Amino acid sequence: MAIEMATPTVDGLRDVVTALRDWQGEDTPRQLHPGDIGWYWRFGAEQTAAAIRTWSRDGGLVALGLLDEADLVRIAFDPALLQDAELAEQVAADVADPARGVLIEGQVFVESPPGSAVKDLLSAAGWQLEDPWVPVRRDLSEPVPLPELRVDVIGAEEAHERVTVQRESFDGSTFTNERWFAMADGIPYADARCLVGRNQLGESVAAVTVWSAGEGKPGYLEPMGVHRLHRGRGYGEAITVAAAYHLQQMGASSAYTCTPAFNVGAVATYEAAGFIRQPDLRDLRRDA
Repeated sequence: MAIEMATPTVDGLRDVVTALRDWQGEDTPRQLHPGDIGWYWRFGAEQTAAAIRTWSRDGGLVALGLLDEADLVRIAFDPALLQDAELAEQVAADVADPARGVLIEGQVFVESPPGSAVKDLLSAAGWQLEDPWVPVRRDLSEPVPLPELRVDVIGAEEAHERVTVQRESFDGSTFTNERWFAMADGIPYADARCLVGRNQLGESVAAVTVWSAGEGKPGYLEPMGVHRLHRGRGYGEAITVAAAYHLQQMGASSAYTCTPAFNVGAVATYEAAGFIRQPDLRDLRRDA
């Protein structure tokens, strides 16, 4: 049966999120998480659908990609098909040819899970390894204590506080109240929580959004930030512990996230919060 690539409609996004949930597991390689789609949903359902590519065989999804940027596609596979030669050849051909409507011309990047055959094909075609990313993970089989920091679950009335911390945590952030509401309307947010940490004065000092993939599956932190005026006081560690706690309450088997290797401060914060560094991950790059 031929493999077909497509861009889903808004109505098809539920199938995309369901597949991603099904593909998550402790015994499978870390790859695109429903939370990645959920965070992208801040741009609205229509733009989210337009940023996704699906590969189907015999009527079932076998792989999908999220165009985080026009030059970056993040690909997830049915874990049983990571080494499927036919699928790998099709995906590799589609991402390499701009005429197929995945990546643009010139320098582009592909993220795919460890052990996927598509990595081998692209490497053999001359694609280069990019700078490393550091995945970190905390096992949630043992109880996670709440930090001393006051942490609130944010709803619509406090959304502006979540937005403010995000904008004050990341230079160039384009997060807005409208984008928070778009994200919260998305399918993945049904299994998510936004958390805001407050200091003794009640000021919003740190924030994180946590995403569940279902009972007994890995949960995800994306994004986590500390307000630039309140750094260096342990708030990053505290909000990260709170994220692990809430994911545990939501039934997650573990909590994980990923950060660029050059961001040594972020890696240290996650490790201080009980997360363990995993083997580095690298995207592939095709130069112009």
